[in-house]
Amino acid sequence: MHEIVNAALVREGRVLLVHRSPNRRVYPDVWDLPGGHIDPGETELAALAREMHEELGVQIATGSAIHLCRLEVGHGEDSVSFSAWLVGEWDGTPTNAAPEEHDEIRWFRPEELPPLPHERVGTAVVEGMRGRL
Repeated sequence: MHEIVNAALVREGRVLLVHRSPNRRVYPDVWDLPGGHIDPGETELAALAREMHEELGVQIATGSAIHLCRLEVGHGEDSVSFSAWLVGEWDGTPTNAAPEEHDEIRWFRPEELPPLPHERVGTAVVEGMRGRL
């Protein structure tokens, strides 16, 4: 099973999404939460911090991370476990530090949120944001 962590960076009532490049093998040309694979021996929060630094150039405050949901997709060796987190504190200004993965980043209010690849994750993000607004 592949394990993926994603972060909903939330500030001033908006969440930061990344637009996956059209040439991505998995989930091309869609808006999604930033994140990526958990390395062997890595905790979810350590992977989340590493991925946010690699993709957005920020240092998240892991103590501000609130777990939103877990979703398992697929079967057998191809199955994937997604773990989504809401993050309210970080250092630095998010930028597209991984242009080979994303062609755009943008802030969205809950009512503007485009469909995410997994509806359950999108619902959890909106519910989490409403709890923080």
